[in-house]
Amino acid sequence: MAATLQINGKAVQVKAAPETPLLWVLRDELSMTGSKYGCGVGQCGACTVLADGQPIRSCSTPISALGTAKITTIEGLGGDHPVQQAWIRHDVPQCGYCQSGQIMGAVALLAQKPKPTDDDISSAMDGNICRCGSYQRIRAAIKDAAGLPQVASSPPPLQAPSAPASAAKI
Repeated sequence: MAATLQINGKAVQVKAAPETPLLWVLRDELSMTGSKYGCGVGQCGACTVLADGQPIRSCSTPISALGTAKITTIEGLGGDHPVQQAWIRHDVPQCGYCQSGQIMGAVALLAQKPKPTDDDISSAMDGNICRCGSYQRIRAAIKDAAGLPQVASSPPPLQAPSAPASAAKI
C-alpha cells in the first residue's frame, strides 16, 4: 500500500502498510535515522518528531493517523536551528541517544512559548527521558535558545579556607 506523507517540507511517497509506525517508515524506508527507537510504546521520547508543530511519539503513531500533517524530524532542522546551537554551546549530550527527541520537544515548546518559565520547560519536557541525566544542561540550553538568563547549573567551586594567622608562624 502506498501513502504520501509531508516530511520536512516535501511530499514523500512511502510503501508501508497504514498501521506501520512512523518511526519505521522514517528509519527503514526513508533512511532518516535521527529519530531513535527507545521503548516502542511512546513513553521515553527518543522517537519524538513534530506533526504540525506538536511533538508526537513516532514509535507509536501509525502513518494512517497522520493524514496531511506536516512532519518535521531532526533532519528537517538542518543543524543550524537555535535550539541545536544552544545544545552545542551547553555541551548537552552525553551518550546522545535521546537528544533528537529532546531537541524536537524543545523546538515545539519554544514555538508555543518563546519565553518559557521553569515550570513550562518541566511540563513540556516531561516524558523525554535522558538516561545520562543531562537535564540541567537541557534546561540551560532551552533557556539559552529562548534568550533567557541562566541560573548557575552547579554551585561555584569550593575554595580551601584561609589558614589562621597563627598557623602562618609555624
